[in-house]
Amino acid sequence: MRFQWIKKYYDAGMPGYDNDGIKVFVAAGWITAEQYKQITNVEYVTDGLR
Repeated sequence: MRFQWIKKYYDAGMPGYDNDGIKVFVAAGWITAEQYKQITNVEYVTDGLR
């Protein structure tokens, strides 16, 4: 159910829930790269730091 609340906060524009913030959840294993795309409409690409 993490996907639903992450998406809800992203859609609401909550601080920290921008595209870079959502990448943290992918790196932590809370959501998949596909779910990242569903939330942000952007392909998940690592920045090499995570």
